[in-house]
Amino acid sequence: MAPNPQCAALAAAKERKGLSYAQIAAQIGKSEQHVIDVCTGATQPTQAEFDALARVLGITSAPPHDSAHATK
Repeated sequence: MAPNPQCAALAAAKERKGLSYAQIAAQIGKSEQHVIDVCTGATQPTQAEFDALARVLGITSAPPHDSAHATK
């Protein structure tokens, strides 16, 4: 079983949409492992990746300005 996202808003949006990491990865054109790494905080996303994740998950509010939500 894949780990839950580090960000509570991301975890809630993923649950609400009912999407797996593989489904999210397919929609943004990245590997499932890369999406897991971004969502769990192991890898810092680019701004484009962050925006793509937000779009797929229907997140419209701005993220907090902290290190957990930083982009490359």
